[in-house]
Amino acid sequence: MAFALTVSTALADEVQVAVAANFTAPVQAIAKDFEKETGHKLVASFGSTGQFYTQIKNGAPFEVFLAADDATPAKLEQEGETVKGSRFTYAVGTLALWSAKSGYVDDKGEVLKSNTFEHLSIANPKAAPYGLAATQVLARLGLTDVIKPKIVEGQSITQAYQFVSTGNAELGFVALSQVFKDGKLTGGSAWIVPDNLHEPIRQDAVILNKGKDSVAATALIAYLKGPKAAAVIKSFGYQL
Repeated sequence: MAFALTVSTALADEVQVAVAANFTAPVQAIAKDFEKETGHKLVASFGSTGQFYTQIKNGAPFEVFLAADDATPAKLEQEGETVKGSRFTYAVGTLALWSAKSGYVDDKGEVLKSNTFEHLSIANPKAAPYGLAATQVLARLGLTDVIKPKIVEGQSITQAYQFVSTGNAELGFVALSQVFKDGKLTGGSAWIVPDNLHEPIRQDAVILNKGKDSVAATALIAYLKGPKAAAVIKSFGYQL
């Protein structure tokens, strides 16, 4: 799935960006300001970090990668697929247990232990870091074996969210950014999972080899490190 934002500028350059699905809304907001300020057009494709790794290794035309973890960009760096010195952590993600129903999820996540639901949605832990974090939470709470038969697995965090939003699962582990804006939930009910229940979700950005000579790619990385992007990122519940 691709999303493009354009600006009418004769001098505009274009940057192809692979964006982890959890960062969809923030990057759409950032893209507007980035293009207004620099004149460059951001063309974003959204999906799971694991799928993007495979696509990049197979020659996909991405110039910048905004991953949902730090391990995948580091691996690409070790394999010589990135511009040296360009990798940095642009956000630290927050995991949430969410239901589209108001009052369904309590603020301590006790609904998990109640085991009264039929389906729990998570993203594929092999491809999506938020899915991996979800499995770590279940393990820390001693609920893996009990809940395993009820898990509905999405290929990305977007699909995991859709299972819950459409009612195919009563609740699910999603990225807080999918259900949070400007300090409050956008709907339903949620438990913001404590950081100590899973490994940190450090999300790294990196310029890929195809973007080494791209002015727009360099400008985007610089913009992501600036105060305007930071304000948008924080507004969606990420840490910096």
